Amino acid sequence: MPKILVRLVAMLSAACLLFTSWSVTAPRRAVAADPGYLMVHFIGEGSTGQQIYLSHSTDGLHWNDLNDGASILRSPLGTRGVRDPALVRSPDGSKYWIIATDLCWGCGSTVDGSINNGSRSFVVWESTDLITWSEPWLLNVAGAIPDGRNAWAPEAIWNPDTNDYVLYWATNVPLDGKTKHRIFYTHTTDFRTITTPRIYIDRPGTQELIDTQIVELPAGVGNYRYVRASGDGQITLEGSNSILGTWTNLGNLSGIGLTGSQVEGPMWMKFRDRNEWALYLDQYSSGRGYMPVTTTNPSAVSTYQIPASGSYNMGATKKRHGSIMTLTAAEEGRVLARWPSTPAKRLQSYNFPDRYVRHANYDVRIDQNITGPDAQFRLRPGLTGTGTVSFESVNFPGYFLRHANYDFQLVRNDGTAQFAADATFLQVAGLADPTWSSFQSYSHPDRYIRHYAYQLRLDPITTTTARGDATFRVTN
Repeated sequence: MPKILVRLVAMLSAACLLFTSWSVTAPRRAVAADPGYLMVHFIGEGSTGQQIYLSHSTDGLHWNDLNDGASILRSPLGTRGVRDPALVRSPDGSKYWIIATDLCWGCGSTVDGSINNGSRSFVVWESTDLITWSEPWLLNVAGAIPDGRNAWAPEAIWNPDTNDYVLYWATNVPLDGKTKHRIFYTHTTDFRTITTPRIYIDRPGTQELIDTQIVELPAGVGNYRYVRASGDGQITLEGSNSILGTWTNLGNLSGIGLTGSQVEGPMWMKFRDRNEWALYLDQYSSGRGYMPVTTTNPSAVSTYQIPASGSYNMGATKKRHGSIMTLTAAEEGRVLARWPSTPAKRLQSYNFPDRYVRHANYDVRIDQNITGPDAQFRLRPGLTGTGTVSFESVNFPGYFLRHANYDFQLVRNDGTAQFAADATFLQVAGLADPTWSSFQSYSHPDRYIRHYAYQLRLDPITTTTARGDATFRVTN
């Protein structure tokens, strides 16, 4: 059995987690403008764990889960699960993309199916501010590879030599008598159209290669402009002065006791205030997620060190294969304001106390004894106005309660002023009981959220019955 199949079967039976690959290059900025770090990652198996999560750090070693440890994006496409997300910033900072493997490992899939008949596409989101994301789309990258059988672990890096992004990933393909994962690459400017994929990295014989991520080094550090780390049985380091040029083998991390049988998913991070880097590695064999390895010269294997266990903290959730971006002050402010610690709540009806507000197929109503995530919302600071609130779904992050023609739906925030106004409310004393709450529309201040025939509506309130219908308790 090929080595990778042995490894995958062992991982599945042990409920461990899969491999991946990464890279992201951001424009260089002054140290004073870079206050913190953002990590995009997934957290584990199952349809919930294989979605998009964010964590924040002020020093690159101690991480806090954003959004109370819940996902911030959920894929409705393909397998409906995503792994290995890469976070890419455009050179001018005007756009961002999240690109992820379309794979819900263990959600009805098999080892052989994922390897030999998996999704050939990536799931892609786009944003102009890091907080409001587009609807995702599928980018078919392996369909143009003859007998390409999957597409795993995307990475993208801006290439100044070609003035576009080099997008690279692993695909399992039979070639030259060997069926194995190799790293392919293509060119893109928008992550919607691509050039014909070509082989980027291939190892001799039957050696599998899954995980690769590239870091760009400043002048004066080491002998190379770029260093890449790959999972190929070891964590192998290579150096080059051109992304698509010749790469030189620099050695591997076996000298500090870290081999491909223990760790995978290399993820680079440059400390903003010094010439030191962390190479985060996913401890898949022990199921412990990421750990950092530090170095003052990524091109010199002898400089890598494992920090003392108490010198870093990965936060409450397990961090699996992702990428890290150094934030500007403006980016950090937006991210932290968008995903603060906000506990999930339910809205209980005043005059039907056994019923709670919930969404079903994006319609919103009150139903009996609902305790699951369909009835859970985070009361966010209002999308517009001062002292207002907006209701974000827990299990559909980025989707809010919004009225249209006075009817309520669960709708994705499109970032427009009209959406913000229609999804924003003023929380006031309950119209039927001041110890409860009512919610006055921001865009139609003469109307309130109320239920009618169990459906949620936005209506003027003029009768005793309507006052009861428009009164709710915010509860756990």
